[in-house]
Amino acid sequence: MKYVDEYRDPNQCEQLVDTIQRTASRVWTIMEVCGGQTHGLLRHGIDQALEKKVHLIHGPGCPVCVTPLESIDFAIELAERPDIMLTSFGDMLRVPGSRTSLLRARAAGAQVRIVYSPLDAVQMAVTNRDRQVVFFAVGFETTAPATALAVQQANRLALRNFSLLAAHVRVLPVMEMLAASDSNLVQGFLAAGHVCTVTGSNCYEAFANRHQIPVVVTGFEPVDLLLGILECVRQLERGEARVRNCYPRSVHAAGNLQAMAAIDDVFEPCDRPWRGIGIVPLGGFRLRTQWARFDASERFPRTVQPARESPDCRAGDVLMGRIKPTECDCFGTTCTPENPLGAPMVSAEGACAAYYRFKSQGTRSGVDLHGIWKQ
Repeated sequence: MKYVDEYRDPNQCEQLVDTIQRTASRVWTIMEVCGGQTHGLLRHGIDQALEKKVHLIHGPGCPVCVTPLESIDFAIELAERPDIMLTSFGDMLRVPGSRTSLLRARAAGAQVRIVYSPLDAVQMAVTNRDRQVVFFAVGFETTAPATALAVQQANRLALRNFSLLAAHVRVLPVMEMLAASDSNLVQGFLAAGHVCTVTGSNCYEAFANRHQIPVVVTGFEPVDLLLGILECVRQLERGEARVRNCYPRSVHAAGNLQAMAAIDDVFEPCDRPWRGIGIVPLGGFRLRTQWARFDASERFPRTVQPARESPDCRAGDVLMGRIKPTECDCFGTTCTPENPLGAPMVSAEGACAAYYRFKSQGTRSGVDLHGIWKQ
């Protein structure tokens, strides 16, 4: 398949691994920000193939994982009301709230519907005029444009039974928080390719200059990831801190101007709590005043009280790259995909889920590289 098979070529992967190992004069610490990249790195054994030259740590690149506990609890409360139909992407359903999950609430009779697009939720509002339809809007800048279009469409249709529970988050502000931390260990970032298809790569220029940290935009296939790591290592070896786009087939410097215009029309940046991390300044989006009539938080009274995370769950440390998932005492014991303590164990992009799935296969040191890249 064009644009896929050539980025899984085992010979090119071997050559890139060899080049990285010869280029790195020391062990460099690089963080991938995207959960999809985390899964790719582990699935293809890249973390172990490079472990003597590159220390890969995993960042807060899973929007499902960082959706605040109070937002999930409020979504469940809304779904349990007889006059409300809550719609959501499927990967939110198993994420634990403080007392249950959307999946278990649905099994108990709550009105929860899976949608593949926010526009599906708008259509549900059209065909269910006697019921309020709430879309649980999560995700990075990648999914925010579609949510903005849904609000615009609901406005054109003059729908009074459609609203958002907005929990969109922004990537760059949390990278700022990480880079400015006194405990920061990150020497280079692999930026999330899917986010950059919307935002572009230019938005990272000031960040890279201010913190003197290379930012390399990369994709998700093994060749993509290795090209991104190689570019990052080369910059670190030269003492450079530049923004480089190693995913040009999908990302342009200025991004998707139409998508960004839709976001800017409907949303504005705001301080946002990130699950396990805390308040991230300007770390999320909220509806602008002129669209506030579509805000579920304004339309429906909130009765749930803020709850605390499980004291045993170290999801925040995992999301900030302070520990690997396997360093949590609960990993694979009291915390599993079937009974997760935190979102990173159950989300399709969660680091804990990646370690549970791929590390449980045992170490891959010494495995033939052709076998790794073809997995």
